[in-house]
Amino acid sequence: MPKQKTKRAATKRFKKSATGKILRTCGGKSHLNACKSRKRKRNLRGMKTLDEAFQPSLKRSLATYNV
Repeated sequence: MPKQKTKRAATKRFKKSATGKILRTCGGKSHLNACKSRKRKRNLRGMKTLDEAFQPSLKRSLATYNV
């Protein structure tokens, strides 16, 4: 059976944490920012953990990717 290749789009969008969880960036911060409050934009700045339901399938997509 051939090796599983890493999904290159997934490597650009997600990162692995030190504990093995997958981190994602927040959406909705690239445009229409004038109507959003400072607090809302500040909370969109960091990385969030991916929901537990999506982690197993995404870990397969990032199978050969080492952080």
